[in-house]
Amino acid sequence: MKKNKFITSTVILIIGSILTKFINMGIRILVSRVIGSVGMGVYMLVVPIFSLFISLSQMGLPVAISKLVSEKRNNNKNIIVSATITIMIFNVFLLAIIFLTASYISNYLLQDERTYKAIISMALVLPFISISSILRGYYFGKQRMFPHVFSNTIEDIIRMILIFIGLPIAYKSGLESAISFIILTNIASESVSIIILLLFAPKGSKFKVEDLKPNKENIKNIFKIGIPTTGSRLISSIGGCLESIILTFVLLKMGYSNNYILSEYGIINGFILPIVLLPSFFSGAIASSLLPIVSEAYVNRKYDYIKSKLKQALSFSFVIGLVFVIFILIFGDQVLLILYKTKSSYLKLVAPFFIIYYLQAPLSGFMQAIGLSKEGMLDNLVGIIIKLILLFILGFLKIGLYNLIIALIADITIVTFLHFYHIKKDLKNKSF
Repeated sequence: MKKNKFITSTVILIIGSILTKFINMGIRILVSRVIGSVGMGVYMLVVPIFSLFISLSQMGLPVAISKLVSEKRNNNKNIIVSATITIMIFNVFLLAIIFLTASYISNYLLQDERTYKAIISMALVLPFISISSILRGYYFGKQRMFPHVFSNTIEDIIRMILIFIGLPIAYKSGLESAISFIILTNIASESVSIIILLLFAPKGSKFKVEDLKPNKENIKNIFKIGIPTTGSRLISSIGGCLESIILTFVLLKMGYSNNYILSEYGIINGFILPIVLLPSFFSGAIASSLLPIVSEAYVNRKYDYIKSKLKQALSFSFVIGLVFVIFILIFGDQVLLILYKTKSSYLKLVAPFFIIYYLQAPLSGFMQAIGLSKEGMLDNLVGIIIKLILLFILGFLKIGLYNLIIALIADITIVTFLHFYHIKKDLKNKSF
């Protein structure tokens, strides 16, 4: 029965991911046609900041709630209430910080005052995303993936409709207003998503007085799981920023032109990585399905079952990754020509190593399920540090941006094997 649940959950999430990718592609096309290349450039400046704020506002709640609910030893209603109160208080402080620093971020960090309105708009959106994430975490914990996929799909469709109708009107007031409008559409889409998720709630469930009082133990457990998860995302975001700074600094010192660095860096990050990362939504779906199932089994000390789930998830991810890599090795040049009208030796060089990367998401989900979120965060930190050190050292060998390729491969390999090491160590005396 649980095997069927795992497979069903994974399939539902994969279908949802495919639908979301196509809808978001449509949204991107709509946006680019209205605001043009310059507008897209300004919009892409604020996207990483928006992603960072979202990570902070969520505080790893989807993962934390999913794990706690799946363990079936907690008052789920109180978990939802405790999480909601905690996150709304935190969001108030986060909103205040964003309002106070928006001008500085816009003028000094992003160096484009046209991003100011967009940053303010982000602050208004965050509470809606946070509440939505809490509800999604609950359904993940219950192993009910359809409410998440359905609400997410409707949410994206509403955003697309709003952008199609409203963006041309907003653009008449200027580029700043247009970009703010794109971000603010999330308020309407997330609100609809929240309503849909609530409609899927168990019928006839009533809240008692004790359900409505924030529970210190639940809040403690939420933070215990959520903070390392958020930390991992922050480490990745900060590492990404430092990557471009170190890379540019070293290569300029070695005599490479700025145009060459930007061009090659753009090819790797804009063309190569999006292609090799395509199978990751399969492994991401596996990880999301794995977390509640393994959490429940771990609490009940079903270690042999846990072992079989891990093998199943890794095997599935490996096979998908292998098929994709073989395809890239054979047709990689044609894919680049069709999609981007360019050629690059980077694609075939880096693709085989991403088989290891496709195992990373299931391993990460597994670690969160068995209470190793802190170790997972530290693994990512080690990987980022080694990556940045290699970027700096190899940059002086004058091998161009192959220093980035080598550093990226090292990061992927080290983090994946550290994840596996910690899992094996934890379960060593538990029939693993």
